[in-house]
Amino acid sequence: MRLKFWFPVIVLLIAATPAAAAEPLTEDDVADIVERTLRDKPELVLEAIEELQRRDIAATERRVIAERAAEIFDDPAAPVGGNPQGDIALVEFFDYRCGYCKRVHPVIEKLLAEDGNIRFVYKEFPILGPDSDYAARAALASRPQGKYQAFSDALMSARGNLDQARVHAIAAEVGLDLAELKQTMTAQRTEIDKAIALNHDLARDLAINGTPAFVLGETVVRGAVDYDTIKRLVAETRAKQQRQ
Repeated sequence: MRLKFWFPVIVLLIAATPAAAAEPLTEDDVADIVERTLRDKPELVLEAIEELQRRDIAATERRVIAERAAEIFDDPAAPVGGNPQGDIALVEFFDYRCGYCKRVHPVIEKLLAEDGNIRFVYKEFPILGPDSDYAARAALASRPQGKYQAFSDALMSARGNLDQARVHAIAAEVGLDLAELKQTMTAQRTEIDKAIALNHDLARDLAINGTPAFVLGETVVRGAVDYDTIKRLVAETRAKQQRQ
């Protein structure tokens, strides 16, 4: 097991060494390179390990996204915003009580408005306690009234405490019938349970442990990215898909 782990590290170390460009290396040459690197440049070992970890994570993401593409991008239980017929999909896992989600929200709004060709998929992923869970359930229950996006945007824009009373107040502010909303939360409890459970299951397979997190193409993007970064990633993903 240890040899299996260290072999690719050694390969990366050799590739980063000028001697790698010379004649074929003997076993003694390899041992000497590794020994000198460990002694003189231990930081290269850490960099090699980190690079292997990045490659492993990226490979896992590609595999999971390919295997579970329908659930990630086309789950009928997941609301869709932006341009439903867009040529590229951007999926967000979020929690309404997450400060970083709130920070990135206007960035995503600007991106969707300016691009105009992004299919945005909402993945309710409450991880910050019962109030987060209630807000997510209320948001999903607003879909029959045709108010999901307005309600979701308002919940994400809300500052301060987001308990049940505040969720109800925001629901009223966006024009939802509160009695109908509560009734739907009860009547569709099983469906809502399944939708949220699926999102948690997907997040686990994708190694998403916090919010916000985005799925774009074959990649998971973690954290509150800035506008220029997400715009660049969308452009790169779109160009890659067009070449395929």
